[in-house]
Amino acid sequence: MQFDQNTKIAFLGMGLMGSRMASRLIQAGFEVAVWNRTISACDPLLAQGAQLLKLDQIADYPVILTCLADDTAVKAVYEQIEPYLTAQQVIVDFSSLSVQQTLELAQRAQAKQVIWIDSPVSGGTAGAELGTLVIFAGGNEQTITALKPVYEVLSQRVTRMGESGTGQATKICNQLIVAANSTLIAEAVALASRAGVDTTLLAPALAGGFADSKPFQILAPRMATHTFEPVQWKVQTLSKDLNNAVQLAATHNLNIPVASQALSQLKAHQAEGYAEADLATVIQHVE
Repeated sequence: MQFDQNTKIAFLGMGLMGSRMASRLIQAGFEVAVWNRTISACDPLLAQGAQLLKLDQIADYPVILTCLADDTAVKAVYEQIEPYLTAQQVIVDFSSLSVQQTLELAQRAQAKQVIWIDSPVSGGTAGAELGTLVIFAGGNEQTITALKPVYEVLSQRVTRMGESGTGQATKICNQLIVAANSTLIAEAVALASRAGVDTTLLAPALAGGFADSKPFQILAPRMATHTFEPVQWKVQTLSKDLNNAVQLAATHNLNIPVASQALSQLKAHQAEGYAEADLATVIQHVE
């Protein structure tokens, strides 16, 4: 099994991340067919040279990439394409899912001799645009190696974490840190403001110190100035990921109270009408 620029790619899911990743593959010279539940989301990619994918013709594509919202979305789309899949196709799922759902779908794919590789990503929309994502892969080692030409366009690093589901488990741990950290950043910015600090100076002042991180450098300035557009991380996305972390911990009899508290805060903020809003809006919940 070997893939190169002549390999036809089907890409399902033209959201914030998927659209940028598909764009990079098109620019790199791959033949890409795109699909999205709302077809109009494909228009910018079609203008770049992509084809519009018909799901009943998905057997024509050796590599199928998916980047969808959650467990429900990925399962629904998989069930739409399942009747048309053929042996030796590879599904690379960039979505962030629960480990349980990933294992179930990987098993269903295997029954059709289709290889499922969980490949959740980290790096946000900027990483997707610049091709600097980091990817946590779970599944067949030879297949992950063969996918290198595709991965190289999208990421700075791919790490095989183990068998199916381990990529998602790694992403869940990543999101646990990011999501819980975001609530702490909001509390820090709010506290600094009440104490008379010019909060626009927090990010440069703390840069390089032990409290510094990429989320801090992105979120603190946006929180300080209440700049919530364009949307970089949706509240509901981080809430979903953090919920996956809490559930995964429960299956392994592990208590993670900080993550649980952060999840409660994100759920409350989401319930106030901020599901589709940027993660930086969490500052408003704290304030």
